[in-house]
Amino acid sequence: MSQYFATVTWKKKASENFIDNKYSRVHQWKFDGGTVVEASSSPQVVPLPYSSEASVDPEEAFIASLSSCHMLFFLSFAANRKYTVESYTDEATGIMQIDENKRMSMTDVTLHPKILFSGDKQPTQEQIDKIHHNAHKQCFIANSVKTKIHIK
Repeated sequence: MSQYFATVTWKKKASENFIDNKYSRVHQWKFDGGTVVEASSSPQVVPLPYSSEASVDPEEAFIASLSSCHMLFFLSFAANRKYTVESYTDEATGIMQIDENKRMSMTDVTLHPKILFSGDKQPTQEQIDKIHHNAHKQCFIANSVKTKIHIK
């Protein structure tokens, strides 16, 4: 078993009434290594100026977590097969909509990995697809959610 920690902190500004629902949703995520990330509700959910476009929102973090987990397994599996990966870029997207239980939910995430290999040993598309399949099966985050995850 492994445990992970994050500290989420929000504080009301002195100028905010709060009970009128007109307060900043900007807050901080602090991680065990000391990294602090400015976070906020999505401006698509809570309008500006109560959200921050410059901050990471939970929906973006969810998509990034899925993409990052998948990538880390992909890189490990590629290295084990002696394929040299020079770069990996994923412009992942997510769709939030009403799900089958009539709840707003991140129903679909699509990963769009672009991978650059170098060296004499180059994987075929079939081998790349197999590595993606195995990475998806092993991804801890993908195994933890009900969202449909597509890899293009």
